[in-house]
Amino acid sequence: MSAVSGLAVAAVSTVETSGNTGENLVFWVCAIISVVGALGMLFSRRAVHSALFIASTMMALAVLYVSLNAQFLGMTQIVVYTGAVMMLFLFVLMIVGVDTSDSLVETIKGQRLASVLFALAFAALLIAGIGAGLTHPAVGLDAVNAVDGGNVQGIAHLVFGRYLFAFEATSALLITAALGAMVLAHRERHTPRKGQQELSRDRVRSGSAQNLPGPGVYARHNAVGTPALLPDGTPTDRSVPEPLRGVSAAFTPNPQDSARVNALAAGLAAGAGTDEESQS
Repeated sequence: MSAVSGLAVAAVSTVETSGNTGENLVFWVCAIISVVGALGMLFSRRAVHSALFIASTMMALAVLYVSLNAQFLGMTQIVVYTGAVMMLFLFVLMIVGVDTSDSLVETIKGQRLASVLFALAFAALLIAGIGAGLTHPAVGLDAVNAVDGGNVQGIAHLVFGRYLFAFEATSALLITAALGAMVLAHRERHTPRKGQQELSRDRVRSGSAQNLPGPGVYARHNAVGTPALLPDGTPTDRSVPEPLRGVSAAFTPNPQDSARVNALAAGLAAGAGTDEESQS
């Protein structure tokens, strides 16, 4: 609450007492961008557009922080919130996608009431902070930063000194949330992972493997363990891989195939004899 009141005091003092036209122009431009971005985030129908609007609001707020001599807070707003958190949300939304026709049915009971209560509490805190900043005399961040020698040094003194317990509790909470997400996303494997050899063996045993036929003009089957046929109808073991030659030893040629091969060979021989007689 002290941070909110301090920024409110600095903002009011900058606008009212500063005679620099450039500072006033930066304040009003960034304020308009922040308000427009916040309204666009609320009323946008697409999640990606809402993320872009809130990113523009954060960038404008970062410029305001820097103009109020809160350099560390402005850089943190850009690097952490805009550059890391919001860009992560934007990438997830663009990769996964969110349909506008998602169900709006309340899945958790009481979430609307809880949201209203939190909104009222935040509004009360905001009004109290702004009221304290308007009623108390303006000190300004220049005087506050001069105590510890700078803005970064002052924040370091508060974070690692006065508010050390709250800072460490927040860090533990964030680490717990990250570990919880990892545990929820982790799937325990009850069986060992199959390698390439096990997958190939299962595919062959199930009969779903589609292999090319073995070499040979007279091949009658597409199984790699089935030998090709020679012109006389007999199988040749040379067309079968060596580990599978014992499996194909029990293969018996089809008599019809042998008869067809013999008839084809006789026809070719008769045709060759006719050609020789015609040439002579």
